[in-house]
Amino acid sequence: MANLSKKKVTAAGLLVALGIIYGDIGTSPLYVMSAIAGDKILSKELIYGSVSLVFWTLTLLTTIKYVWYTLKADNHGEGGIFALYSLVKPYGKYMAIPTIIGAASLLSDGLITPPISVSSAIEGLQIIPSLHNLNTLPLVLGIITLLFAFQRYGTEKIGGIFGPVMVIWFSMIGVLGLRYILIYPEIINSLNPYFGYKLLFYYPQGFWLLGAVFLCTTGAEALYSDMGHCGLENIRTSWVFVKSMLIINYLGQAAWMISKINQPLGDLNPFFEIVPDWFKIPSIAISTLAAIIASQALISGSYTLINEAISLNFWPRSKVIHTSIHKGQIYVPSINTMLFVGCMFIIIYFKKSENMEAAYGLAITLAMLSTSFLLFFFILKRLKWNSLLTTLLISIFGFIEISFFLSNIRKFPEGGYITICIALIYIAIMLTIFYGRKLKNQLTKFIEIEPYEDLFIKLKNDSTIPLEATHLVYLTKSKIEDQVEERIIKSIFSKKPKRAEMYWLVHVKRTSEPFTCSYSVKEIATKSLIKVNLHLGFKTPVQIEAYLKTIIEELTKNDEFEFVQTESAYSDFNNEVDLKFVIIKNILSIENKLTFFKEVLLNSYFRLEKMGYDYAQYFGLENRDVEFEEYPLIYETEKIPHLRRIKRKSTEL
Repeated sequence: MANLSKKKVTAAGLLVALGIIYGDIGTSPLYVMSAIAGDKILSKELIYGSVSLVFWTLTLLTTIKYVWYTLKADNHGEGGIFALYSLVKPYGKYMAIPTIIGAASLLSDGLITPPISVSSAIEGLQIIPSLHNLNTLPLVLGIITLLFAFQRYGTEKIGGIFGPVMVIWFSMIGVLGLRYILIYPEIINSLNPYFGYKLLFYYPQGFWLLGAVFLCTTGAEALYSDMGHCGLENIRTSWVFVKSMLIINYLGQAAWMISKINQPLGDLNPFFEIVPDWFKIPSIAISTLAAIIASQALISGSYTLINEAISLNFWPRSKVIHTSIHKGQIYVPSINTMLFVGCMFIIIYFKKSENMEAAYGLAITLAMLSTSFLLFFFILKRLKWNSLLTTLLISIFGFIEISFFLSNIRKFPEGGYITICIALIYIAIMLTIFYGRKLKNQLTKFIEIEPYEDLFIKLKNDSTIPLEATHLVYLTKSKIEDQVEERIIKSIFSKKPKRAEMYWLVHVKRTSEPFTCSYSVKEIATKSLIKVNLHLGFKTPVQIEAYLKTIIEELTKNDEFEFVQTESAYSDFNNEVDLKFVIIKNILSIENKLTFFKEVLLNSYFRLEKMGYDYAQYFGLENRDVEFEEYPLIYETEKIPHLRRIKRKSTEL
């Protein structure tokens, strides 16, 4: 398995890691301790137990599961749930289902990250006496609107400041926390797991506090998803610094809370209460910048997730814009709109960050459980661990995550239902696309090309038939060299035959590696028909026109196939290769007799496909001559009743 992820640790790599992957988990101190305390009367048992649970959650889930084990599952340097799926899909028939649940949950719960992070930071203004009654809602809406409006321009120009800003952020929260630890050093004892155990099992309704504790690790999935941007070793090294600063800040907040024992927090936020008065405004400014960076990381991660879902046939074709020559800099307009509308709804519906806390975390536990399920097969099959040891390890992670899920269930009526409903919509779309395409492919009939080879040559040489194009190109799903869809043969020879100097069959094969870009060619009918297999990674853009032109140029240059040198009928007027593409769209035949489930699945699939990106643009053919045809898919036809002829009577005219 590869090794793009095992980059050497560099200062630049560490800065990139800090700026890209730690936004969500790094801004959690803004709201975690206040979410745990809520309106409860503060006690030493509650404060010590809370910090203990936060520390061990970050240790067991974030450090051990994600930083140590999950990062081992690098797919040629890339991470994320789709990269993990690509590694383990040969080991189980239903690997797609946990993958879909995990991806949908990440997209769904991610809608709350920008609102809760920005709201928590901006609400810090209310600690200033003159701004105590400030309505922060318009400010939050304005910042989020500007953030999404800026996405179309890419983040390359400002991305360089993300790392330095997050260095300042983590250094700031570490110094703020250390200040109160020095005042009350005994708080370090709270790291003892006994206090967490005592809070869970002896504090009234202590188990349900796990729902708030879980907020400290909601960004753990980003550690794995963004591995391709930063490299495994840079992530692991920078995590030592990040985790240290986080724990110090949580301890500092807890130390301040000790001074408020036997009182409820009320409107006080422990994070801003440990900030000196003279540093209040700068701390709010830095917090807001960190929250914006956290939001940007979430948005960029969603683009990457959807782009991979499209490549792996989990999502309808969508327009993907590459905003930079650098890897990973993409913009997906449709997803940007969906995220923007979702974030606006979350902000307007919940209004305050404390209300958002009630809905945050429920869906993300499903994503973590999905990752654990796939990780089990990776460790067992790819790392070849002992089955008992693998089961024990994943069971520990699963037990912790199920506990968090059960505690988060309490959030369902308080707003968690929103993220679950959104996740269900994403799940429905992905299931429909994935299994609808599988069923459609089952209905596609493939035939041998050999019986038609002489016919290709005859048609090519028949000058009585008008020339359709010098090079006529069909996109085929056939993985077998000497087979092609029946619909392509009928398109070429039925009704009005399409004559060309050269026929091309182009098959795109998505590989489990992210950046594969290679091809193979085979002459099928002498000087008439050639099959091209394009091997593209799940992160490689589909640009059929550009690839085919390159292939023709290389074959011509190497003088490999004489027919490639055929001149265009228009060569006297331009030097462009005369390419015409025929794209055949499947439609459901009205003659089909389908079960209710299959009919709903296929109809839903075709509706979603129509809503997707135009075929020509998706395949990089917008500048070429493209002809679209429709071909009916027939699964099982209705039986035609016997047609009885009625004889005319002699008296009839």
